[in-house]
Amino acid sequence: MKRRRSLFLHLNHLRVLVRKFALVSLFLASIVLMVLDKNQSSVLEYSSGVANNAAAPVVSVLVWPAKMISRSYAYLTEWVDIKQDNEKLRQENDELHKLEDKYKSLEIENKLLADLLNYVPLPEAKFVSAKLMTEENGAFAHAMAAYVGDKKVKKGAVVLANNGVVGRVDKKIGNYAKVILLTDISSRIPVVVEKSRVRGVLRGDNTPLPKLVFTPLFAEINVGDRIVTSGVSGVFPAGLPVGYVTAVGKKEIKVKPFASLEKLEYVKIVNYDIGGLLDEAEQ
Repeated sequence: MKRRRSLFLHLNHLRVLVRKFALVSLFLASIVLMVLDKNQSSVLEYSSGVANNAAAPVVSVLVWPAKMISRSYAYLTEWVDIKQDNEKLRQENDELHKLEDKYKSLEIENKLLADLLNYVPLPEAKFVSAKLMTEENGAFAHAMAAYVGDKKVKKGAVVLANNGVVGRVDKKIGNYAKVILLTDISSRIPVVVEKSRVRGVLRGDNTPLPKLVFTPLFAEINVGDRIVTSGVSGVFPAGLPVGYVTAVGKKEIKVKPFASLEKLEYVKIVNYDIGGLLDEAEQ
């Protein structure tokens, strides 16, 4: 009985100690939790910084292969583009060399033909710029007066606009030169179809569209063909732009001048010094 009572007292004392320890533990735990709650943000920030610093080298090592692959791809793409550009430049260079060889060949051929024909180049042309002052348009005249001042202008000198032949100088009176337009009924200009090399004469008829006459019966002439001076008769030099064909009929071929004769303000009077068929004496 004594042993049982002693064991009971001992267990009872142990329970009291356990309760006291539990109370103390709970108190300490509550204090710790309170402290942690106040410093939670700073602790988390510190922990996050430590984690980032520790992970940064690892992340760099893991990302390095991806960066290398990206750089290699960009380098290969750029290299392919450069290679294609170089190929295009090489082809263009080859074409330029071919054109240069062709040009040299034509230059030599032209010199040989000139020597063979005993060709004498035309003298340097002299010109005077003039402002158109009056106009003579009617049933029997298509002419204009150009102010040339005291400049020397010869009869038969070619009158040009920026884009083609306007006509020729008929005479000079004082400070003015009378210009016969290519549409005038008295105008006759030896011309050639630029494409087919068919020759003819552009004859004015006092209408906006002069006629192409004296061409072969079955000549190859089409709408849109360019007409230039042929140089025949020594009045106009060869190759000056005149106009283009607008209509091809059985009885007539109409040509529209390149120069807008109804809008002319300034012209260039050129003396090519190739006349001889016309009286060059000043009137």
